[in-house]
Amino acid sequence: MKEKFENEMKLEFISKSSNEAFARITVAAFASQLDPTIEELADIKTAVSEAVTNCIIHGYENTTGIVKITGKLQGNKIILEISDNGKGIENVEVAKEPLYTTKPNLERSGMGFTIMESFMDKVEVESIVDIGTKVTLEKSIKKESLQLENKTEEISAI
Repeated sequence: MKEKFENEMKLEFISKSSNEAFARITVAAFASQLDPTIEELADIKTAVSEAVTNCIIHGYENTTGIVKITGKLQGNKIILEISDNGKGIENVEVAKEPLYTTKPNLERSGMGFTIMESFMDKVEVESIVDIGTKVTLEKSIKKESLQLENKTEEISAI
């Protein structure tokens, strides 16, 4: 059974570093339909930035390719797929370890996946060597009224 989404978008751009900001802003505009807080929006933008940068720096290295982003809204959740048709990741589990980098000469911190995981509710990485990588990011946006309820509960618990 195919899942039903309330809205969906697709974005493709050339793997140039200057397009990373374009991707962040586009995804933020799409996510804004869920009425996220500034902090939630910043989390999404940061995770997208890391995923797109990985496509550009690691997926395509010194070549040019296409980075694809698909965004879906379902209820209060945003689901983003960021993919490339680059060189792929040999061992995803090793690549996800904090501080692991294949580009120490570029002063890469090796924290991309760790950052994505800390800002999103769910991160999945699928990769096949010489075919490409797809990172799926999910985040539930907590509505302001829910956040207010939680703050009220926290205060009354004190």
